[in-house]
Amino acid sequence: MNPALIRREPVLNRQQTITASRLTVHTDSAKLAAEALDAVVDVWPTTRSVFVGLAGCVPDRDLLEWDAPDNILIEFPAAALTSPTTLEFATELSGAGVPLCLDGYEPGLALPTGLPFRFLLADATANPRVMGAPGIPIATALPDLTAFVQATASGYDGASGWFFLHGRMPSDKLNPSHAQIVRVLNLVRRNAETKDIEIALKQDVTLSYKLLRYINSVGFGLSCEIESFRHAVAILGLDKLNKWLSLLLVTASKDPAAPALMQASVARGRFMEILGKDFFEKSALDNLFITGAFSLLGTLLGTHTETILQEMHLPEPIVDALLNRSGAYATLLDLALACEEESSATVAEKAEALGISIPKLNHAQIEALAFADSLQFN
Repeated sequence: MNPALIRREPVLNRQQTITASRLTVHTDSAKLAAEALDAVVDVWPTTRSVFVGLAGCVPDRDLLEWDAPDNILIEFPAAALTSPTTLEFATELSGAGVPLCLDGYEPGLALPTGLPFRFLLADATANPRVMGAPGIPIATALPDLTAFVQATASGYDGASGWFFLHGRMPSDKLNPSHAQIVRVLNLVRRNAETKDIEIALKQDVTLSYKLLRYINSVGFGLSCEIESFRHAVAILGLDKLNKWLSLLLVTASKDPAAPALMQASVARGRFMEILGKDFFEKSALDNLFITGAFSLLGTLLGTHTETILQEMHLPEPIVDALLNRSGAYATLLDLALACEEESSATVAEKAEALGISIPKLNHAQIEALAFADSLQFN
């Protein structure tokens, strides 16, 4: 029997702010789903609510073998609620205070009496309008941002998926504020004097604030609070700071969907960094993080990736992976991208080709998600 594969996607509200994460466990057994979910409890994302659904089977009492965190909502397929056993289980969970989501909602669908569903997940391509839904309607299967705008204008309160990665027109020029961050990064990569880097940072006061906020976040795990850039250099060294300075560029966008894009970027980077430990020397891990984090840089900054990289002095493996999908880091980047939008079968095949087990892949995905959540980009 194949291990259960966990897929993830964000849930965004009308303002394109991430409000929850959605995890779908692909398996033919609720018992195997419970085992897969239990195996990632140690890295569970606690910052936001988490929708949990099953693909390939229906939730049943075997799911209770999972030591579930408090921030979950359980999804039930609409079609499955015609089964008395499934309806009884859903009623039991609701009575125990577990919030429910209905997957496969359609306007006019008769819902079980007395069973409240907080969110109603509906395929927006098949159900373009959901006015008057008896719950909070969340769109699924959206191809791009334009479809999201149409869905929210037609009654949806948000959407689940990776639609926000698509539908932007890039510019050929780099915004001046973004160019300033590139200058700071280049100073660090050239091992410039600390005072020179400090001067460059102080030209935009928000840069120093953001940098210290990220370094002092839960995800970084320091035992003392970093109070200044000079203090950060003393504690971490410039090599390690390069990774965190790179976050400033990732977070420079003013796009309404920027927080969602930032989270996706950082989750990709952390995912590559975690799995890269089995393939690369420790010295390469920060570059793996930067590769993943910069993989959405063009989308975030509204320009072509080539335009940005021309201004930066990045190691060749990073540039090769980002521009040509080749070189030492390309296979892990390819796997990170596949985990978002390719089929479960394709994800499993790519992981197997790299010798990465499904449990390890699940753990890396959820750990990366929790890390990105901890930075709180919203």
